[in-house]
Amino acid sequence: VQLQASGGGLVQPGGSLRLSCTSSEFTVDNYAVFWFRQAPGKEREKVSCISNLNGNFNVADSVKGRFTISRDRPNNIVYLQMDNLEPDDTATYYCATDESSNCSAQNHYDMHYWGKGTQVTVSS
Repeated sequence: VQLQASGGGLVQPGGSLRLSCTSSEFTVDNYAVFWFRQAPGKEREKVSCISNLNGNFNVADSVKGRFTISRDRPNNIVYLQMDNLEPDDTATYYCATDESSNCSAQNHYDMHYWGKGTQVTVSS
């Protein structure tokens, strides 16, 4: 089972990108969906998550107020809207699921399925 992440690119500081996560093999709406990111030489860190219960979600403190996670249920997509991007946001972004309904998982090793990652580069 694979997830597909897309939407990355090169953007100037202060710019915006919208990442998408979907799957052709299962319905992402049935599970909590997580976004992680990994910069060179750093650990993979949790950025955001949206549950499949009541739309509950969370975002990391480092991106709070700038990143928003949402679902497009009819199209089986989870979005990560990233605004006011900073150079420190440069990383490969991955979507993943642990097949649970909630966002309690904190670590990448709790995930069961991953997308291949999409590169986000914030630079002037």
